[in-house]
Amino acid sequence: MKITLVTIHPRRSPQAVPLACAFLKSVLDADAGLAGRVSSGLCDLYLETSAEEGAREILSTGPDLVAFSVYVWSREETVEVARALKRLKPDLTICAGGPEVTANPSPLSAPAPFDFLIMGEGEGPFREAVRRLASGGALRDVPGLLLPGEGSAPPSPPFDLEAIPSPYLGGLLDPAATGGVLWQLSRGCDFACAFCFDHKGGGGVRRFALERIREELKLFARLKVPQVFVLDSTFNKIPERAKEILRLIRKIAPGVHFHFEVRSEFIDEEMAELFASITCSLQIGLQSSHPAVMRAVGRGFDPDDFRNRVMLLNETGAIFGFDLIYGLPGDSLPLFRQSLDFALALYPNHLDIFPLAVLPGTRLYRKADQVKLAHLPDPPYTVTSTPDFSADELAEAALLATACDVFYSRGKAVAWFNPVVAPLRLTPSAFLAAFGAFLKKRGNVREEEIPEEAIWELQRQFLGEMYGGRKARLLPLALDLVDYHHRYAQALMAEPPLPLTSRQLKGIDPLRRPLALAPSAFLATFNYEILDILEAGEMELSAFASCFRPSPSWAIIYPGQGEVCTESVSEAYYRLLAALDGKRPAGELGRELSIPREDLLSFLEFALSEGIATPA
Repeated sequence: MKITLVTIHPRRSPQAVPLACAFLKSVLDADAGLAGRVSSGLCDLYLETSAEEGAREILSTGPDLVAFSVYVWSREETVEVARALKRLKPDLTICAGGPEVTANPSPLSAPAPFDFLIMGEGEGPFREAVRRLASGGALRDVPGLLLPGEGSAPPSPPFDLEAIPSPYLGGLLDPAATGGVLWQLSRGCDFACAFCFDHKGGGGVRRFALERIREELKLFARLKVPQVFVLDSTFNKIPERAKEILRLIRKIAPGVHFHFEVRSEFIDEEMAELFASITCSLQIGLQSSHPAVMRAVGRGFDPDDFRNRVMLLNETGAIFGFDLIYGLPGDSLPLFRQSLDFALALYPNHLDIFPLAVLPGTRLYRKADQVKLAHLPDPPYTVTSTPDFSADELAEAALLATACDVFYSRGKAVAWFNPVVAPLRLTPSAFLAAFGAFLKKRGNVREEEIPEEAIWELQRQFLGEMYGGRKARLLPLALDLVDYHHRYAQALMAEPPLPLTSRQLKGIDPLRRPLALAPSAFLATFNYEILDILEAGEMELSAFASCFRPSPSWAIIYPGQGEVCTESVSEAYYRLLAALDGKRPAGELGRELSIPREDLLSFLEFALSEGIATPA
């Protein structure tokens, strides 16, 4: 029997990893009773793939059984592909499982083209179903299997995680294939948030063994995987285990970037320092800053404790962001704005802001009518109105979320946002609301349609409008902050050239050789001396402008020695670097700029040694 395990991904990305299907395949491959009787393979499709095209790609693998892993974003597309499969091959056996099936099986049962559904974790029920199909047996009474016409399925016991071979260590998944890894460290959740499905199912929280984690880390490091997305809702719930894993990462895979979801209440000073000691980013589920709103969805919240623990991350330099949800029961537009102000005051590197999704299978879904939560009946199940949040106000919150994402998160404004907003006497949310109106006036209300390269100019244009009247004198300083951090972010993300060896440097005559400005070196001009701005640290704009007069400066911002470097140079050297085009000898350019020969030679040798300039 040939089995094809299908995942429909939202898009091609580092997170487009068919981990759930790979777990199923690893369990089938490890079953001695199925050896020689069953073979399985993975098939990746994307939302952009048409149903007919997807069906033909699946059929090209020659399957007897097709199994879909279904999520909120892929339910409708899965049904369409399955229908196309049945049209092309009516006798094909098709099943589906995954979070969306478990939470909301009704739309996928009788009318949809599935021969059975898998409820809950799939490894146990799916393996038993394959065993029976391979031997010609019936699928009745298999725990976790829902057959057409049945109202429910007998529950399946939690699967032993130790019995699931690692798809990475076993070679089923190539950790370097997509540029990212989905890394599951546990299953289940100790918490019971009313809007979340993670805690559903039996068995509580089960965690993969540290030895397996260690071996997978070694593989990720050996293959130089650029980033790992950690799937663990309770990663730091047991602080000592979390710290042990962080120490393993620091020792084994220091060059890999890890993305964690963490709970603020378990962060202590040692954990904050460990997060800061590795290459990682943290996502913290703030959701709302109002204790009453949080209590209504089964979450406790202490604003002071949250603030204090986040400050530990700020003090160590750890990178973190927050999740915010608008439209929760008891939430309103004014309360959402206050939550946004609370969040931005803590200097997160980014904010992810979502409307509430009333997900089937959650407590909030069951009591939606009781608390008058109107929502879409199909994916993405987003709220459309509440007693405290009208449809128009939800639209206003959505525009505010877009403004925050563009100006603050994608605009990489964390280092300068609060100082630049403060002189305007506006709350952060009011400032972002004004930016949202600015975008709407320009027709830029769809965040995904704003290219990265346009955001910097949008920030500058908007600040030019905001800093009018008596505040106009502070605009040049505000723009200097924006411009510097824009170039800093570019240099941080840039790949520096390989450093020249001492022998290579000795073999280059910088005066006669054409040189080029390295792609990782960025030139910038400022209204104030940039080094004065950097030495001031977190500044108050009015105080700085009272102490320093505007004085034009020129700078090179580039990656070097493991950090981003900033060199303030004279206008002549700035113009020299800007003129390095890899065609004319650098000495000739220097003479045109009246730079003394010895000074020019010294500067060019410095530029070459630092990777600012490269031989053409």
